[in-house]
Amino acid sequence: MIEHIELFFKAIFIDNMVFAVFLGMCSYLAVSKKVTTAVGLGAAVIFVLAITVPLNWLLDQYLLQPGALIWLGPEYADYDLGFLSFIMFIATIATMVQLVEIVVEKFSPSLYNSLGIFLPLIAVNCAILGGSLFMQSREIETLGLALNYGVSSGIGWFLAILAIAAIREKIRYSNVPAPLRGLGITFIITGLMGIGFLSFGGMLTGGDEEIVEEEKTVEVQQTTEDNKELANNTKIIE
Repeated sequence: MIEHIELFFKAIFIDNMVFAVFLGMCSYLAVSKKVTTAVGLGAAVIFVLAITVPLNWLLDQYLLQPGALIWLGPEYADYDLGFLSFIMFIATIATMVQLVEIVVEKFSPSLYNSLGIFLPLIAVNCAILGGSLFMQSREIETLGLALNYGVSSGIGWFLAILAIAAIREKIRYSNVPAPLRGLGITFIITGLMGIGFLSFGGMLTGGDEEIVEEEKTVEVQQTTEDNKELANNTKIIE
């Protein structure tokens, strides 16, 4: 349970897709002029990440990793299909985006009219592919953690675009210098928000440092006791 909570908050605040690794910046800048459009795209991103990251975890575990094909038989244990990761991940993302678009258009035309313009953008949003690649590189162990990471990464991206959209709506009525109006002030605000999110970097590391220090102390004490015991045995033998 603790690892799920830690991964959830870490993906949202510490490893935020926008403010930590600057993924999905095209959609972040283009669709953040209004809060309503930002909410629509952000919700769609959460949904797609929640589906594609667990699916790509299954592909990685049972198809792409070295020896993953052993479930087909011992003769397939030496196969390594890791070079297909990008192709498989992108194919999964594109398929799910198209499927979501078809389902929404079929069963909820009103929702499609409000989100349909944003859905195609998700397929080319590098934050979606980044979620699957980070899942693979960080060697997430279980399907539940992969689902957790997909949802929390989407929430982090959603909060980022929602925050900048709210700020951009407010600064329309502010006296911004002419050379900085538009994307100029948006980049400055994004940089400041990124610096602010860096302050969360120590939120989940303090306890780890204390554990490491305790382990070092225990090791030193154990070494001292072993040396004393060795010295006593030496004296007895003499």
